[in-house]
Amino acid sequence: MTKMLTKSALALFDSLIAFDTTSRNSNLKLIEWIESYLDGHGVSSHRVASPDGSKASLHASIGPAVEGGIILSGHSDVVPVDGQNWSSDPFAVTRRGDRLYGRGTCDMKGFIALALAGVPLFKDGKRPVHLAISYDEEVGCLGAPALIADIASQLPTPAMAIVGEPTMMKVVTGHKGITVHTVEVLGHEAHSSLTHLGVSANMIAVELMHDLAELARTLWEQADPESPFVPPHATLTIGEMQGGTAANILARNASFVFDLRCPPSVDPDAVLAPFKSKIGLLDQQLKNSFPDTGITINQLSNAPPLSPQGLEDAEAFVRKLTGDNSPAGAVAYAAEAGQFRQAGFPTVICGPGSIEQAHQPDEYIAVEQFERGALFMERLAEELKVEHK
Repeated sequence: MTKMLTKSALALFDSLIAFDTTSRNSNLKLIEWIESYLDGHGVSSHRVASPDGSKASLHASIGPAVEGGIILSGHSDVVPVDGQNWSSDPFAVTRRGDRLYGRGTCDMKGFIALALAGVPLFKDGKRPVHLAISYDEEVGCLGAPALIADIASQLPTPAMAIVGEPTMMKVVTGHKGITVHTVEVLGHEAHSSLTHLGVSANMIAVELMHDLAELARTLWEQADPESPFVPPHATLTIGEMQGGTAANILARNASFVFDLRCPPSVDPDAVLAPFKSKIGLLDQQLKNSFPDTGITINQLSNAPPLSPQGLEDAEAFVRKLTGDNSPAGAVAYAAEAGQFRQAGFPTVICGPGSIEQAHQPDEYIAVEQFERGALFMERLAEELKVEHK
């Protein structure tokens, strides 16, 4: 049986990888393809469109419309391949030895392919499986909240959610939260030799970025030796920065984007409060000299962390499917699991592949992990044939 499910999933896998669903692109063609596949199995699905309609999440229920179902959650978007040195086409599954290469193979279209391959098996359950496929996870878990809200309002209450991020099929019950901010500085242009006649947005941005670098060092010094996370502290990094037009012009515009990743014990608002206060003071000082200048900070995303409290039953259920008896893990990356948990669904993370291969050139998933994922889906189908107590 496992070989048959693996074969079916691999065929679906080829199609999923072929869609370039980099977060900057629409995912609607992939969603349409999944809708068609589900319709072929007599399963209706429901879209949750993005505000501008260019993307969509999808949920579908397989099995009876009763409480106690299992959510299988995955995101459809992938990170860019720009500037990466790939040995093969990133948007085609290429097998070399015991590895399957392609963008999204482990993060996380492998899990989605396996869940879709399990649809015929899930139809015989006494409890349903609810597929939940989101958009824009990679840019701040933006698509999941509306999807989760729709599931909570439209479906009989599920028992739990399983988010299939790559964990090597180990059970994970904790992840960090992530908040992403953009800072934009408007300066006043003048000749670079006449600094008293203007203000350089770049110079202000550098000062603010220096403050964030110091804050990152402070967070490192506050590492908790008992923390299950690696690294064992909140982290802050600046991922993008732009500014200026020429060496001899005081820059009019400068901007940068940073992310802060906090374990459940650390409040990101408290961490950033002094930085935001400084921005407010600097903004006023700039405007006092040049009214057309200023600084704005905007939050792009704020995904909550996942804490293991209250997940004992969900953890035990997933362990039964995986046979994993190692201590439950915690991961440094952010995921949609915290959002499912915040909505009231006990949630664990468990999926095939390693996060160490994610976002890399020549991203891959080991065939062995794919096969373990297939076995997981088969065991889930068998478990759902038993009356829920």
